[in-house]
Amino acid sequence: MPASSRLGRIAIASAVAILLASCSAMETIDYYWSSAAGEMDLLTRAQPIPQVIEQTQDEALAARLKRVREIRSFASHDLGLPDNGSYTRYTELGRPYVLWNVFAAPELSLTPRQWCFPVAGCVNYRGYFNEAQARTEADKLAAAGDDAYIGGVPAYSTLGWFDDPVLSTFVRWPETELARLIFHELAHQLLYVKDDSVFNESFAVTVEEAGVKRWLAAQNNPDLDRQFARNERLRTAFRDVVAKTRATLLDIYASPASDEMKRKLKAEAFVAMRTAYEQAKAGEPGLANYDRWFAQSPNNASLAAFAVYTERVPAFQALLAQEGGDLPRFYARVKTLAAMPKSERDAVLASLTPPAEQRASAQTSTAKDDTDARRQSNLR
Repeated sequence: MPASSRLGRIAIASAVAILLASCSAMETIDYYWSSAAGEMDLLTRAQPIPQVIEQTQDEALAARLKRVREIRSFASHDLGLPDNGSYTRYTELGRPYVLWNVFAAPELSLTPRQWCFPVAGCVNYRGYFNEAQARTEADKLAAAGDDAYIGGVPAYSTLGWFDDPVLSTFVRWPETELARLIFHELAHQLLYVKDDSVFNESFAVTVEEAGVKRWLAAQNNPDLDRQFARNERLRTAFRDVVAKTRATLLDIYASPASDEMKRKLKAEAFVAMRTAYEQAKAGEPGLANYDRWFAQSPNNASLAAFAVYTERVPAFQALLAQEGGDLPRFYARVKTLAAMPKSERDAVLASLTPPAEQRASAQTSTAKDDTDARRQSNLR
């Protein structure tokens, strides 16, 4: 897509956003302008990957971009993901993240707050291109009594509105993680349901996990296999620690205990989580990669953010298995689900979810009923 056309679409999207927000506070309008400016900066600085490969003096970057082209081709030809201009250009950002997402949850609930936008619908986070602005928002939410969490984002999808470039924030990741990310973000372009973050993220995680396994099989590279196995081992160890704490907190918040007692038990649960993490790290030093997550002092919001990405993964994996691992048929089934009302869609996914996961989902739904009114007052 020519640069002028891309910028035109940004301007139109910004104008529409402001018109739709005309009855809202000036802060909301400023947020949309800031987001549009951040996206414009990202796209105007993007260069075609072949051009970067030819001109850069950084041999490691050139080699990695060549691998990106191979991964990108595999995504479309072997995984049935969109074949478009995304990940065919490169942007050097000069910062560790492209966005900072702010998550929030009530003090005694793991149900995340929601923010609503004209295009993306309602999602369980609010993204900022400026870290200071994200911290200001998180501080405001915390002052109002919520738990708040800021997650650095190395990449995101514009859902096909623009050709998303490869970014310096992730281009030097281990190859298996790079492949996962590209497959994940392209999955969002293939299918996205407004107002259902858990559905969207769980679907994309399922696609990335199936995709990277198929990509590894095609590479026939023992070093990559070992890299993948190690990262999976670390990821599983981290997920186990967080999932156990989440289950404990769901029980605490659903109990008839007083709020004072719940606060006490909550604090103890997070202390126990950190202890479990340190013990796990002693046996697996590579887990230190998650120190950054723990450095923010985990709370309800950070655990809610974790659930957004994983809650429905077992159901989608079961659906893929029902289709014999055939991705096109799986995509067709998921698109049928996406067309259903949310209540029906959730019921189908719940029926596909293993019993242990069903319990956690049911408790999350109960918490949702208790906090709908408060969350509505926080829509942006």
